[in-house]
Amino acid sequence: MPVNAAYRPDPRHQGLGPEFFDRVAPARFPRADLRFRNDRWAARIGLDNLTDAEWVAHFAQFEPLPGNLQAPLALRYHGHQFQSYNPNIGDGRGFLFAQARDAQDNRLLDLATKGSGTTPWSRSGDGRLTLKGGIREVLATEMLEALGCYTSKSFSLIETGEALQRNDEPSPTRSAVLVRLGHSHVRIGTFQRFAHQGDLESLRALTDYAITTYWPNAAAAADPVAAFLKSTAGAVAMMAAEWFVAGFVHGVLNTDNTVITGESFDYGPWRFLPYADAGFTAAYFDESGLYAFGRQAGAISWNLQRLAECLLPLSTEAHLVEALEGYGPAFESALVRGTMARLGLATDKQGDMDALARPFYAAMSRSRCGFERAFFDLVGGALPERMLASPHAEVYETDVWQPVIAKLREMPKSAAAQETLAHPYFERQAPVTMLIEDMEGIWAPIAAADDWSAFYSMIADIRSMGAAHAPLLTSRR
Repeated sequence: MPVNAAYRPDPRHQGLGPEFFDRVAPARFPRADLRFRNDRWAARIGLDNLTDAEWVAHFAQFEPLPGNLQAPLALRYHGHQFQSYNPNIGDGRGFLFAQARDAQDNRLLDLATKGSGTTPWSRSGDGRLTLKGGIREVLATEMLEALGCYTSKSFSLIETGEALQRNDEPSPTRSAVLVRLGHSHVRIGTFQRFAHQGDLESLRALTDYAITTYWPNAAAAADPVAAFLKSTAGAVAMMAAEWFVAGFVHGVLNTDNTVITGESFDYGPWRFLPYADAGFTAAYFDESGLYAFGRQAGAISWNLQRLAECLLPLSTEAHLVEALEGYGPAFESALVRGTMARLGLATDKQGDMDALARPFYAAMSRSRCGFERAFFDLVGGALPERMLASPHAEVYETDVWQPVIAKLREMPKSAAAQETLAHPYFERQAPVTMLIEDMEGIWAPIAAADDWSAFYSMIADIRSMGAAHAPLLTSRR
């Protein structure tokens, strides 16, 4: 296989031992039609020079990559699902396929799958992924990356030629296998499994692995375990804040969907807000609104508390409580920083939360102004020419918005704002959005006529948006 010099395999997870995974065989698919390959990120791990045939061989037929895992690993974990503990879960339709180093920053990256067949943890499932589900994940990750959020990357999407029966969409429906790229698949639920089993040896091994691999600075602390928890809490606080600023609702914030690096992943019933609404839910089955937009930060905090409980045998309660206390301030700081960055303002002081951030989101909510539209119109500090060109121009003249507009105009502008506004993206009549109607508009021609033009056009538009926002957002972490 023609890997290039950037390819550096590092299959570390298998060194944890057989208590952590099951070796599995991938499904054999009747067809393999390549629909999406992420060459931007393939270049980061030295795989961008694969031909399409070689790509399919590795990411649909799962021939091992050189020097990497010789058999996929279905990872074992437990989890609280809607805050009800479930010890009978694990990788049921996916596996860890390979691990490699990022050529730019040397961080470890996992190549893992969704829809790659049954495993010992599949229960009654078929281990498959619908094509529409795969498209939804590609679009979610591309959109979040463009908005500066720390997310797993959709690496590959290949249609596999099977007809699937599903209760939540018209059936039979088309099938696919997705490969995602992320910095970790170690979940809070991974720790819960060993704590639940009372397996202190494996719990300690997992914690040591997590510190060494993901949070090495914690190793030098007086209490490395508490330092690890503090680092994880800060990272997931940033994730929650980034979702808020992006207007994103994950939908299923179970402990098995929360990874210790604070990277968002595993996109099921996600949604982007049409307008600011704290009660907006993404999952039709979230009848109580447990994971509604305005409750996501609290749900993630609850998950962190479950991780702290797992770590009690390895640290002290006082140290772990202290580590968790940083979550709230970290979330609020990241929320202010992210909001100001998106608006092109050169300030992120704590006082800006009450001075601008809260009033800004309150005005969005009260006016039901489009969430993405407000940022699009007001970037650079509410420039009059941009506001006048907006379909919401009259809304911005109301008493709801006027105090916020005045505050935006008096705040200092960031050096990046001018560069961002010069990008052709901001000459558009409307921002790129990924609302439910946008998604359905992309899926409809694929389902009806195998017409992928809207999908590829949307990817191009999202990446243009990302390039425009990059000067504002790249320094947030």
